[in-house]
Amino acid sequence: MLRLLRASGTFALLALCSAPALAAAMSLQPGQRVSGQVGGASSPVWQLALAPGDLVRGQVEGDVSLRLLDDQGQPLRLLVDGLDQGREFLFVARQGGRYQLRVEPLAIRPDERFGLQLEQVLPVSAQHRTVQPLASPTLRRLAAQLAAGGDSEAFWKRMAATGTPLVEPLANKPEVRLLTFLWRGAHDNVRLFGAPTGNHEALRRLAGSDVWYASFEVPAATRMSYQLAPDVPAADDRRVILAATRSDPLNPDTFADGSGDPWLSRSRVELPDAAPQPWVAERPGVPRGSVERQRLASRLLGNERDVYLYRPPGWTPGQAGQALLVLFDAHAYTRQVPTSTLLDNLLADGLIPPTAALIIANPSSRSREQELPPNPLFARFMAEELMPWAAGQGLAAPASRTVIAGSSYGGLASAYLGLQHPQLFGNVLSLSGSFWWSPPGTEPGWLTREYARGARRPLRFYLQAGLFEGPRILDTNRHLRDVLRAMGYALEHVEFPAGHDYLQWRGSLPCGLISLIGKGTRTVAEACVPS
Repeated sequence: MLRLLRASGTFALLALCSAPALAAAMSLQPGQRVSGQVGGASSPVWQLALAPGDLVRGQVEGDVSLRLLDDQGQPLRLLVDGLDQGREFLFVARQGGRYQLRVEPLAIRPDERFGLQLEQVLPVSAQHRTVQPLASPTLRRLAAQLAAGGDSEAFWKRMAATGTPLVEPLANKPEVRLLTFLWRGAHDNVRLFGAPTGNHEALRRLAGSDVWYASFEVPAATRMSYQLAPDVPAADDRRVILAATRSDPLNPDTFADGSGDPWLSRSRVELPDAAPQPWVAERPGVPRGSVERQRLASRLLGNERDVYLYRPPGWTPGQAGQALLVLFDAHAYTRQVPTSTLLDNLLADGLIPPTAALIIANPSSRSREQELPPNPLFARFMAEELMPWAAGQGLAAPASRTVIAGSSYGGLASAYLGLQHPQLFGNVLSLSGSFWWSPPGTEPGWLTREYARGARRPLRFYLQAGLFEGPRILDTNRHLRDVLRAMGYALEHVEFPAGHDYLQWRGSLPCGLISLIGKGTRTVAEACVPS
């Protein structure tokens, strides 16, 4: 056998096959290699003396397995399975003491020769994260001031005056900006909710100061909203992060802040090259439609919900050329997204025909999760209960001028209802649709496969996704786009430098309506295209 001995911070690997062998053993420093052959009465075994937290790394050559044992020879884990391709082993000593490594033969290779190399034993004191260089020139200057004994007071005064996040150009990258999010004075950690990566990124502390930061290279056309969460008790738990999120106190631009509560509102970043959103704000002198809230009970679903009915100025039931928007998630599309204002402005600009809207609420968050992912019973409710009821309210249009629309699960539901009921919904407007969804136990992308295996329906599509949403949204939207195009569907697909975000969707909704039922005013519609 071999024993790994620690002396003055070094390690030696010694043979321990028997007492005579021990006397003639050769030491093996990390980085050196030993070899041997399996077979015979016993398997080769080496013993390692490790401290708590030691990181052990090595390589095995040959078709053999390598097992980690405790000091009594009891198996702890299989480090290398000789039937697989991987021959690197890596483990952490959870406790100090002696461990054993045993090379084991495979049944198909009973006499295999092998090589074993101990590449590294790294103590806890040497285990440091690689420090990334500061990308921000402003933070590099601040770090130099701190190193010279200065403080951050002047820096924070500038940030209070200019606002955060910090936006800086990048040399030789005119289409990119460096975006640095900042927080002052956290004790343990800060997390960024809504980061350009799509993750809940951790901010880093600058040189032990009160400056926490995270920098990202983003397109110069970026639009996004975000929140910051200082001193999260359990930073890897999304729910706990959400419990601590709030708007950025140094960013005066907010979004979804109707309550005025910083814990509920989000901060907003819209870089100068971001595509304009010209229909979001109310305009003086523009005629406004009416919004009526009604309660609709469903016999099929056994529940009831609010439905908001928008009628544009001068709406006359049954008049030729009129259109209808059917939109999910009323909790958002009557607040964060001002749907009635969007429709008023689009109509005033002559971009769409007179268009009424049904904005459908969810009875509860649980019902949303059950109804909006493809659900045949919910599809029956839409076709057999909601749409006939809406027609009785004077809100109806032919399928070719009816748009079914939503975001996230709402985008998924819209595409499903177009597939199931094209005789009612001839236009699908999906914003960051959750096309990754599949029934439990099946591969992702169920609805895309349903489209691929079915006959082409009389449908038109507008699909939008954000570049910051990650593969689950971005890649599955692209996959659906490719399938629909291959099948000959009329489709417009756009991607914006944005996340899973109502701040972007409030601009994309009118763009989708122009694309699907618009009146061909190309010059204004170009405002929808990312620059």
